[in-house]
Amino acid sequence: MLGEHPVEALLRPPVELTVCLVSWLCGALLVLAPTTFMVTPDVAYATCALFAIYGLWWGRRGWRVVRYRRNLRRRRKWTVDHAEVPVSERGLFLGRGFEWTARHTQRYADTQKARFRRFVEPRAVVRWIRAREEVWADWLIARLLRWDSPLNPFRPEPDVGGDAALHGVELAERDVSIPMADRNGHTLVLGTTRVGKTRALEIAVAQDIRRGDVVVVFDPKGDADLLRAVADVCRDCGRDDDFMLFHLGYPEVSSRYNGVGDFRRVTEVASRVAGQVSGEGQSAVFKEFVWRFVNIVARALTALGERPDYGTIHGHVVNIDELVVRYADAFFAARPDVTGKVDAEEAALNASRTKLERHLEGRPNRLVAWERVLGRAEMAGRTDDVLTGLRSALRYERSYFDKLVASLLPLLEKLTSGKSAELLAPDYLDLEDERPVWDWQKVVNQKLVVYVGLDALSDAAVAGAVGNSMFADLVGYAGERYKHGDGYGHPDGGAGREQARIAVHMDEFSELMGDEFVPMVNKGGAAGLMVTAYSQTLADIEAKTGSAAVAQQVIGNFNNLVMFRVKGLETARIMSEQLPEVTVTEITQIAGYTDSSDPDSDRTFTSRQEDRVSTARVPMLDAYALTKLPKGECFAMLRGGKFYKLRLPLPAPSGQSAGAAFEALAADMRRRYEAAGTLGAGALSDAGG
Repeated sequence: MLGEHPVEALLRPPVELTVCLVSWLCGALLVLAPTTFMVTPDVAYATCALFAIYGLWWGRRGWRVVRYRRNLRRRRKWTVDHAEVPVSERGLFLGRGFEWTARHTQRYADTQKARFRRFVEPRAVVRWIRAREEVWADWLIARLLRWDSPLNPFRPEPDVGGDAALHGVELAERDVSIPMADRNGHTLVLGTTRVGKTRALEIAVAQDIRRGDVVVVFDPKGDADLLRAVADVCRDCGRDDDFMLFHLGYPEVSSRYNGVGDFRRVTEVASRVAGQVSGEGQSAVFKEFVWRFVNIVARALTALGERPDYGTIHGHVVNIDELVVRYADAFFAARPDVTGKVDAEEAALNASRTKLERHLEGRPNRLVAWERVLGRAEMAGRTDDVLTGLRSALRYERSYFDKLVASLLPLLEKLTSGKSAELLAPDYLDLEDERPVWDWQKVVNQKLVVYVGLDALSDAAVAGAVGNSMFADLVGYAGERYKHGDGYGHPDGGAGREQARIAVHMDEFSELMGDEFVPMVNKGGAAGLMVTAYSQTLADIEAKTGSAAVAQQVIGNFNNLVMFRVKGLETARIMSEQLPEVTVTEITQIAGYTDSSDPDSDRTFTSRQEDRVSTARVPMLDAYALTKLPKGECFAMLRGGKFYKLRLPLPAPSGQSAGAAFEALAADMRRRYEAAGTLGAGALSDAGG
């Protein structure tokens, strides 16, 4: 029975209900026939009341056993629309659940014992009905048995798989949330496909949008349901004008973004471009050369009053001659004595066919003239660092120079080819192009909601490059924001301006991760960044970083950990190894008898029956349990080490239309990406949990 006993013992017949029934029966007999029991009616009524209270007390305890056993078998359905998700300024709602303690470890361990399986598994009649459903498929009775209603005692279980006992070990649930103060410590969400990660992302994004925060959603592959969920929330809470779509796969309806055009220091341009070039082994030398050369180009363009972009960088990498001439002409525009010498030298080159130096062969005569004039002794010290750097690039023989930048050219070709080039190198002077152009400062100051679709299934290299460029740009902006706040650059200095929170959600973040990611999660919290990253396995992070140590470094920067069902034990141990060991009890039943050897004794044998209680130290949660979670259920480590078991609500169908153009876009995304996932990339949307 229940009470203060060494063993809780909930997996057993509800014997308390028998006591309850007998108590009520005795009370009823006293009231119906008081004379039979030789008591007065008043005494019978008073005694009946005592019996009723006594029976109610035992019945309540027995009903708890019945509810507990039913809770282990029956998964509770919970469906909400995004508008019904609770929103609070104090925390981010995750789901309903409970704090997992040693008591729940004990209860779950009991469900795994063979002698208790009859209390956990479906009843025999239910198993028989499920087995007969295929035979009765065309009959009315089959439809009645599949009727999903509380009135149907044999209704089928939700198709979520896993072990229902993991959440059924607790009857009392409450809403669980991450405190807003802890979100700056960032959150890591792990889980295999189709188990609820994207549903968790939708719930979190809906709250951030309705709270009025700056929201950025990175979707590498393309999830039409996620895109529609973001747009629906913006429409429902009156932030339609704040929604900004950037999608490499649909440039005709996408906004535009210059990944290298917004910077605080000009060296950031070279870092963002060179960061996409491999630096492993012997490639490290070429990467350093690429950084130096792109930095020279960026400094020259900035000095000329032009905004760098991938298109202009690519053009000057392929042919730097035009940039050198333009910069030299602009630098010496106020020195007619110098430009006169260059004009004379150019005229002499045009009139003669003298053999040029090898590194100047094939170059324009204007450029050769500048190089010869600037190389004279009287011009020493009359140039700046930018022009000196540009001239140094000319000293490489062209074929040798092409080898040095060979690792850069393929990347720039991908970023500047096709319609997506218009998104990454926007023409700011084209007044007929109505697609908006944004940068991170604009996003934060106007509190926008940005959905970034990177179309990784079509071109993973471009998706990774653009994603890393955005991360690097965001890190640079976060640094300036930390130093100056949101009012930097405003006439009033941003007086009275409250610092906006920036909620960054990254689905499949391992595909976008580069050298810029670790600084973003390591230092971005101080600038108001709240990063929530979603991935499938630890191996994904290790494969992207190329090092188990770096993968652990990445994971170590997330203070909050949420884990859905995973497939690999290595991933499961990320959470299970952070939990302490707890004490569980075990009852050992011992029985025996001994024959009597005394012929004069009337005792023929002696017997004994005992229950021996022992204890053992076990992990609070075994890693194998994380591989058996049902869809939509997860474990979470929050609030500095508190351990919770949660379940997420299922999405309610939306009957509203997002507009003909948007519906067509979402339908095309489902056709393209889900078909590709069926053919080999796997399912892209996890929202089914």
